This record gives sequence, structure tokens and C-alpha cells, in this order.
Amino acid sequence: MQLPRDAVLLRVFFGEDDKFERLPLYEAIVLKAREMHLAGATVLRGHLGFGHSSHIHTTKILRLAQDLPVIVEIVDSQEKINAFLPVLDTMMTSGLVTIEKVQVLQYGAGSISGGAG
Repeated sequence: MQLPRDAVLLRVFFGEDDKFERLPLYEAIVLKAREMHLAGATVLRGHLGFGHSSHIHTTKILRLAQDLPVIVEIVDSQEKINAFLPVLDTMMTSGLVTIEKVQVLQYGAGSISGGAG
């Protein structure tokens, strides 16, 4: 699979306890991204965070870790991310979704450079 140098980073923020069809939401998003042949997805688990409710979620000792923040990151072309967004919308009930333009410098074994090499 080839990624363009000018790509898009999709970030999806939500709580670890969020579900989609009995699966953890992060797992459902990654599986759907794979099914739709996106370049890749990474799930990051936060140690501390808060969202629109301003309730702190933390892993600190002496507190029960509960509904920790999760971020799913996906990088691909603008077109493929745009096609994924409506699907993502049906999977989420709350959370934050951001998109930013990125430059892909390497994907897989080879370098993605514009010059000779």
C-alpha cells in the first residue's frame, strides 16, 4: 500500500469504556479501518485526561482506574479518511474527532522523499 507524502491524520478521542456492538469502541474502529483498507491505525491509552464533562479520569494509585482516555490515530489520504468519517460517525455516540494535514516521511521499509535517493 502506498501513502501520499501529503496525507491526513485522523485522531479520535473517547473513553475506554465506550462500546460499539458489544466490542470496545477502539477495537471496532481499528477493525473497520482495516476492513476499509486504510493504511494503519494505532490505539493510545491515556493515563490522565478529561473531556466535555470536566471529570478527571486517571490511573493514579489509590484511585480505581475508570474509563481512561483513549485516542485512535489513523493516517491516510484525504479521500480515504473522508470516506471513513461517515462510518466513524455511526460508531460513536460521544467523543472528539480531529483532522490535520501531515507529511508522511516514511511508511514501511522505504523512504517517501521527493528527491533522488
